[in-house]
Parts: sequence; C-alpha cells; structure tokens
Amino acid sequence: MKPIFVFVIHLILMIFLSSCGTEPQVMAEQRLFKPIKIEFLSEYQLPKQTFAQTPIGGLSALTYDRQKNRFYALSDDRSRQAPARFYTLKIPITTKEDGQTRIDTVTIEEVTLLKDSSGQNYKSQTIDPEGIALSPRNTVFIASEGVIQRQILPFIGEFDLKNGLIRDKLPIPPYFLPEEAANESPRGVEENLGFESLTISASSTVKDDPFRLFTANEYSLIQDTAETNQGQKPVRWLHYGIDSIGTPVLISEHLYLLDEPPKGAIFNGLTELIALPQESYWLSLERTFGLFGNGAKIFQVVNANASDISNRSSITGDLTDINPLQKKLLLNLSDLNIELDNLEGMTLGPRLSDGSQSLILVSDDNFNSSQVTQFLLFSLKKD
Repeated sequence: MKPIFVFVIHLILMIFLSSCGTEPQVMAEQRLFKPIKIEFLSEYQLPKQTFAQTPIGGLSALTYDRQKNRFYALSDDRSRQAPARFYTLKIPITTKEDGQTRIDTVTIEEVTLLKDSSGQNYKSQTIDPEGIALSPRNTVFIASEGVIQRQILPFIGEFDLKNGLIRDKLPIPPYFLPEEAANESPRGVEENLGFESLTISASSTVKDDPFRLFTANEYSLIQDTAETNQGQKPVRWLHYGIDSIGTPVLISEHLYLLDEPPKGAIFNGLTELIALPQESYWLSLERTFGLFGNGAKIFQVVNANASDISNRSSITGDLTDINPLQKKLLLNLSDLNIELDNLEGMTLGPRLSDGSQSLILVSDDNFNSSQVTQFLLFSLKKD
C-alpha cells in the first residue's frame, strides 16, 4: 500500500505544481485581452476604372461614416497621376439565402481633392497621403508620410470633409523629422516609411466634445533601427488629445514592436490601426511582402501600463526597461488560402445581420496593372 500512497501523493503534487505554473498565465491573458475573434466572409475585387478624370487606385486607407453609411478611401497618389484625393464609396453588405454574407459591389460616388493652406491642390511630390480617420466635427484627419528625398516633411492634417481644405496640423515630435544639421547623426522617418496608420477614438458625435487620435510610424525611425527582441523592430505609437478649445496636444508616446518578418520577407511594417469601442484597445494591421508574395496579420492591442517614451529621442539597444504595448495575434491572413494583395487599409463598418461587427480591409494596388484593389470582409465577434 505504501508505494501506491507515495505515487498518489506525487501525482497530486505534480498536478498542483503544473496548475500553479500555467493557470495564472492563462488567467492573466484572459483579463488583459478582450475575448474576440475574426472570421473571414468574402472577397471583392474592384475593376480598374477612372472617376471624374482620376484613376482609381492606390487605396491606402479606409474609414467609415456611420451616419451616412458611406466609406472614405484615401488614395496614396502623390499628386502625380491626379491631385491628392479621397473617395466616397458605397459598399453594400448583403446576406444571401444560403447564409453567406458578402460584398457584391463597390460604387465610387464622389472624389474630394485635398487642398493646402492656400486653397490650392497639392502639387506633385509635395504630399504622400497614407492614413485617414473621420472625426466627429465633419472633418477627416489625414497622415502624410512626406517625401523625404525631396525634403518634404511628414505631417498629420485635419481636412474639411466637404471641400478638402486643410484646417490645421498636429505637432510632430522633432525626432520624427529628418536632421538637417551636418554635425548631427541621421534621424527621423525613412522614405515611404512614415505615418501610415491613423485612427480616432471618440465617445461622442458632438463636434465640440474632445476625442483622441492615434498614429504610428510604419517602420522604425532611422535612430531606432537596432535589432531588439529577437528581430522585432520598434515603432513609436503617438496619442493625441483634440478638442474645440486650444491646440491639439501630444499626450503620450508608446513602444509597439513589429512581429519578426516571415521567411523570405523583404519588408514588414505597421499599416493600420483601429480604435475599438473599449478604451485602450485597438486592432493593428501588419503587412509583409517578399519572395513568397504578400502577407498580413491582425492583432488585438492593449495598453497595459505601457511606458511613455516621449522623452527618448532614440530607443536602440536594450529595451528591457520599457514596457511596450501588448498585442495578441487574432488572424494570420496567409491562412485564408486566398491570394493576398498589398493590404494597407482597415476599418470597422456597419453591423451585420447576425449582430456582429463588420471589419473591412482594402489593398493598395500601387497603380500596377498586375495588382488588384482587393476588399476583404470579416466579422468581428465575441470568442
């Protein structure tokens, strides 16, 4: 009986110790992240076309106007093929008798040309529009990566939704901007790797109520490009506060770590953010391309006491003293078994027939005849 008794005691201890080692970790993750999942529903490819003498293409960002049930899609044309612009889209989502929910068509309804402070269209190579977010005060905020090779600086501007005229610009930390002094080390965003993502968190639709805006550089700043965390590259996540009184304020800045790129990838970067209804929760879109084609991943992101790095102009080397934003993979789009294009835009759309939240992604075809403008429809629901 004694050997059996000892065996039972050892077994109990093993179970107890095992549970002590794993359960707290699982419980912590359950408390940290929201129980949500993403389900793929359908794909729609927009035919090549022109609208109001502008080529439809380069759709790099997407935002949804719930009151009008319309979408605004930003083209990243640097005013080379036509003036810098965004489009108003109608994207009906239907559920068929067989239960399949899909996008059957995308209709271009209007084009709005962006105008500088003098009321003129942006000249060629003076803007690189990449991110768009609808605000409660009948404006859109647009992020431009700048054209660094031509000394055109990146910016985030607020534009009138109706006439496209710029109203204001947000303050950008100086270490995001190229260093011009000859005796200084290189710094700032790299060419075509600046502000690609943009999202707004607003608790009210009243135009005078304050709201928050979030953006991040697509890839590491020049001074932040050292290898960290097993190949994960650091990017800077900016948090602005905006209201009707006073100028916009940069509230904080946090560290976001890109996933290590897959085998064969030539580049990976953060291309889009979405603020979820719950404060301090977001979705992020990371895009890759390389020898094996395009790839993309969607993450849930949460601010769990992330460190404020706004006082650090450089974040190379050992980052163990920085608490980054936490993220959890929700979907690797490479697992969908469909050919992915250059996915850059993402937005929450209308509620679906089953009550779940729609999520729509769009690809930038780079005005390339061999690429497509791809709309992907997903359902975002509780897991």
